[in-house]
This record gives sequence, structure tokens and C-alpha cells, in this order.
Amino acid sequence: MLGKIKASVVVALCGTVLGAGLVGCDGALADWDPFASETRKAEAEPISGTKKIDVGGRSVNVSCAGGAAKGKPVIVLMPGLGDGLDKMAALQNTLSRKNRVCSYDRLGEGASDQPDGPQSFSSTGKVLTGVLDRVAGDRPVVLAGHSLGGLIAARYAPDHQDRVKGLVLMDATSPTMVGDVTKVIPESATGPAAQLRAQNIAVFQGQNPEKLVIADAQVRSAGRIPVEVIQHGKPYLAAVPQYGPRLEQAWSAGQRKWLAVSSRSKLSTATKSEHYIYVDQPDVAVRAIERVTSQAARKANGG
Repeated sequence: MLGKIKASVVVALCGTVLGAGLVGCDGALADWDPFASETRKAEAEPISGTKKIDVGGRSVNVSCAGGAAKGKPVIVLMPGLGDGLDKMAALQNTLSRKNRVCSYDRLGEGASDQPDGPQSFSSTGKVLTGVLDRVAGDRPVVLAGHSLGGLIAARYAPDHQDRVKGLVLMDATSPTMVGDVTKVIPESATGPAAQLRAQNIAVFQGQNPEKLVIADAQVRSAGRIPVEVIQHGKPYLAAVPQYGPRLEQAWSAGQRKWLAVSSRSKLSTATKSEHYIYVDQPDVAVRAIERVTSQAARKANGG
């Protein structure tokens, strides 16, 4: 897309940011209140395989696999911007051998409906609530998000501590990504770096598949839930001419900022991975998600 700059760099930087408290979503979701409706379906027939469900009048593509072990949270996988649930199918299949695991396409992604207008963290959070109501009911959940999916999960958890009992953030978008990119790559930049800066600004303004309008925000605490933050180890952002090393530093700083989401957070590095950690080193992702799920289960059961 940007000549000599690897496509993965563009995906990581342009496809990894979402802020809070922004422009609302047009259409049915704008007036839909998931907390006022009887949307939780703890006794509903469990979803097996891929199915489209109704969330606030919109069709959302959902996939679930694995049995519901007593006392264990439901794992919900959240892909990055530009990715559908199919991208995480192999990870879901592996985890489903011991866990109940679901994933979904956010509006604008995969087989879900397109958003009617600009989305905010609030509106995409309403969709997530509707999905959790259907796939988990009253059971606790662990959110495992990559890139933008990680940012959404980390923004959602503090306001939903009643149900989100653990987080795994796989190279999640920095909470200060907008400022990071515009500071590291100055307005005076030229060539491919200037194009990358311009593309990011466009994405921040909502020119992306999900029509998400983007802003930075401080990390808020979700309490003492178990959290694992995993950052990439291969410095692929160095592919950006002149500004690569500083982009890598800013990305690493952003991963450390996510530790503030819980007093039980830990940071690790997937040494052989670029941005797609769950593809490059699936064993690292699986072990982290299973650890957090087990810790969340023990805490829920008084352990």
C-alpha cells in the first residue's frame, strides 16, 4: 500500500485505534439501551458454529465452539480492525478443546451489517454487550483482543466489571496512539512516512471499515482482574523510513500503559512475533488466554 513499507505496518498503525466519548452511532443502535431490554439469554440454546444474531436491530455474525465448563468464564475473541472472526478461527478451535469460546464480527467487519453512520466506543460497546448477552448470558467472560480488538476490550472492561473477569491484550492499540503517530511523524514529513501519517489521520477521523471515530484516552482501571499484555518482539515498525525506531518505542510505551487497567496485570514479549502474535506464535496466545481464564475461574469460585 505504501511502496516499500510493509503492509503489516499499515495494518498495525492504521488499524489499531479507538477512543471514548465520541460521536454517536446513527440508526437503531443510537437509541438502543441493552441494559433496559431483556437481552440476556442465559437459558437460550447455546450457539454452535457460526450464526447471525440480532443486536439492536442489526445483524451480527457470531461463532461459538466448545463446551461450557462449570465455573469457567466464556472466552470471547476480538480481532483487529479489518479482520473478521475467521482470522481467529484457528485460535478459537484450539482454545475450544478445553473452553467455551466465541468470537464475532463488529459492525462493518466480516459478515455483520454495516454501521449506519459514525461509531464511537459507546456504540461499539453496545454491540459487544448485546453479543455477550446472547453468548454468555449471566456467565462471566474473559475478553481476548488483538490490536483494535484489544483496545475495545480494555476500554469496555472498566464499565462492565460485573461480567468481564479477565483480559488478554495481544499487541493492543496504544491508548495514546493518535498522539503517538502525529508526534513521531511530523507534519513536515515527506514520502512514504508522510503517506502513513495521512492515512492514520484519516482512520482516526472515521475513514475505516467500522466508521470508528478515534481519540486518545487515559487507561481506566477494571479492578483486580487478571490481565496479560503481550507485545510483539520483532521490530517490524522499523520498516518506516527515518521514524521506525521511535514508532517502536512509542508502541512499547503504549503496551506498558495498558498495565494500569488492573492491579493484577503482567507484560510479556512474544519474541518471534510481529503484530499478529496469535498467528506468529499461537502457543503464546493460547497459554496466556488459558492462564487468565483459569485465574478468573479460581477468583470467581473463591480461590
